[in-house]
Amino acid sequence: MDEEALMRGRVYGADHDDPGPRPGRVYRELCGGSLDGLLLDVTGWGADALADGAALPTEIGRFGSGGRAHYGPRPADPRRWDWFGDSG
Repeated sequence: MDEEALMRGRVYGADHDDPGPRPGRVYRELCGGSLDGLLLDVTGWGADALADGAALPTEIGRFGSGGRAHYGPRPADPRRWDWFGDSG
């Protein structure tokens, strides 16, 4: 995803009235699963946290309310995080 396309995306957890990315922030594109196509703001995350990925709360995954969608960096392109599954 080029920088221009990235800045048109929607950010996970952002306000519905203003869902777009912000200049000066760092994002990862979520690929697959219930959060496919959203951007995750990782500004200020350390190298270890970026390598670990994230378990993101979501109500639209397999487990509904209280569930989490698990994403981690794609080996060939760490700017994209692939979905690894859901947990309850």
